[in-house]
Amino acid sequence: MTKAIAKTAEAQPAKSGAEPNLLSLIERVLTDPSLPLDRVEQAFAFYQKVRADAARQQFMAALVKAQSEMEPVRKDATNPQTRSRYATYDALDRAIRPIYVRHGFAPTYRTEPSEHPDHVRVVMTLMHIGGHERDYVADLPADGKGAKGNDVMTKTHAFGSALSYGRRYVLGGAFNVITTERDDDGNAAGGSSSGPITDDQAERLRALITETGTDINKFLAVAKADSVPDIAAKDYARLVALLERKKEQKHANR
Repeated sequence: MTKAIAKTAEAQPAKSGAEPNLLSLIERVLTDPSLPLDRVEQAFAFYQKVRADAARQQFMAALVKAQSEMEPVRKDATNPQTRSRYATYDALDRAIRPIYVRHGFAPTYRTEPSEHPDHVRVVMTLMHIGGHERDYVADLPADGKGAKGNDVMTKTHAFGSALSYGRRYVLGGAFNVITTERDDDGNAAGGSSSGPITDDQAERLRALITETGTDINKFLAVAKADSVPDIAAKDYARLVALLERKKEQKHANR
């Protein structure tokens, strides 16, 4: 069992400074024949928890950095049923893939049965090189109905459409990507945005500030703005990521 633990430790990236000592301590515990099996299991469970906590912290730190580099993605397609513009999955992934890969992320997709009739559940598992992963879920209608309730496609076509929409929905949601009508360098997901945030963006920041119990004055100091509506658009993704991280930590401590 000692060799198995050592092999597992060698395969894991980015160890914290305390882990070599922890592993050495556990190895000494496991080589003591006088210890009961339940003590051995407790030692190994503790080791796994320490590694899981470290991996989760790496995941959150990388997510904050990745989101801070992502700019709005330009909408490149039109939905003829609703006459609205949207960003395709190809446009979204092309814009943000270089960033999330650079920060150690890799998404995978699958479908699962949905609790809702005539729906498909799309699940994206966002994996990080540090060992932590998180699922993002979307339930989409796959009944072939249009915006007015009439039949506009076959069930097979509807399934494919729901899968495509679900993939871009969960990918964009995981990294908090905003789509825009502007035809500028924002589509490169790495340029700069000028001007203040939108009303919707200001509302979301206010909601996160309230939910996390953040001191508004300290937040504005970090944002380098006199008020929430005055926050620069280029800083929006970074600030949302900081608040989301604080919310995650708040929930984890409950």
